[in-house]
Amino acid sequence: ALSSYERSLEIRKIPLPPNHPDLASDYNNIGVVYNNMGEYSKALPSYERSLEIQKIALPPNHPDLASSYNNIAVVYHNMGEYSKALSYYEKALQIKKIALPPAHSSTARTERNIELLKKKM
Repeated sequence: ALSSYERSLEIRKIPLPPNHPDLASDYNNIGVVYNNMGEYSKALPSYERSLEIQKIALPPNHPDLASSYNNIAVVYHNMGEYSKALSYYEKALQIKKIALPPAHSSTARTERNIELLKKKM
């Protein structure tokens, strides 16, 4: 899967501007693969690049931004960098509370992640 996502990214980079949302999706997918492989130091730059693009291309409270913040939080959590993880979880939660309906399962999941993380700190 990783080689397919990397190939997709290289192909899309040719006609698209460097901050096109489709590129953010490719970077995110690459991050997901690395994260699932436990290669957090490789997942992080892909997730961060996806977030950089989304900050430029999307409105400030877009749900995709919350997903990116959450993905970065998960990586930091898995790396044991709890204060960084907490910061990103809180950014994700702030957007989710604005962008998603009340009592949305994604919002509740992020709230649970924050509670669990605080117990580890």
